[in-house]
Amino acid sequence: MNSTSKSKHLWNLFWKLANPKVFMGWSGRWLPWLSWLTVLLLGSGLIWGFFFTPDDIRQGSTVKIIYLHVPAALMAINGYLLMFIGSLMWLIRRQHVSVLAAKAAAPVGMTMTLIALATGAIWGQPMWGTYWVWDPRLTSFLIMFLFYAGYIALWAAIDDDDTAADLTSVLALVGSVFALLSRYAVLFWNQGLHQGTTVSLTDGTKQENISNVFFLPLLLAMVGFGLLFLTLLLIGTRTELRMRRLKVLEVRERMQ
Repeated sequence: MNSTSKSKHLWNLFWKLANPKVFMGWSGRWLPWLSWLTVLLLGSGLIWGFFFTPDDIRQGSTVKIIYLHVPAALMAINGYLLMFIGSLMWLIRRQHVSVLAAKAAAPVGMTMTLIALATGAIWGQPMWGTYWVWDPRLTSFLIMFLFYAGYIALWAAIDDDDTAADLTSVLALVGSVFALLSRYAVLFWNQGLHQGTTVSLTDGTKQENISNVFFLPLLLAMVGFGLLFLTLLLIGTRTELRMRRLKVLEVRERMQ
């Protein structure tokens, strides 16, 4: 099978999973395995990082908050990018699974953003002497949190599901700008207290400005957070699909 055929096959599989019935069957089979794998990897990464790594020569034990802060920040940004993709698919193809996945990703992403902001403040106080500065990355992250909150509030404020999907999708597309700014703010603006990239995945998995003793448990925690996000996303999307189905049944009963 050549590369073109493989790409076509994956694309067809992707759209097949956008079918609610296929998605429910596939996700139902994989959720138990994902849940156990999440517990294993996330638990191992956090326990290893917090209890079996040394204190940093400059930051002391404060550095260990990296095992919460970095993975949460990564998932906060990628969660919004997932909302961007799901919303774009809805606007182009009117795929209900995609927009409901975006809706399910919002509360998880907002929670990750809140964890990143809180742990960043706790980490920043002893390092910078203050809990908050209007640093480019911190500011764009705060704005992204507000977009998350606005997205969730807009879904709750509109009764018609399709209208809510349209308006929230537009909001998600606009907010994705700040998701990108959160990721690349340090590169765009040289000024600011926030440090540069600690771990880069651009050329495979490589480490920058961090030793192996901290990097390996951090990598494990990052994978664990990613699996946690995926598990919660699947649970949330399945719940949204069931709620949508219940609404349809209620409407049919009222019409009879």
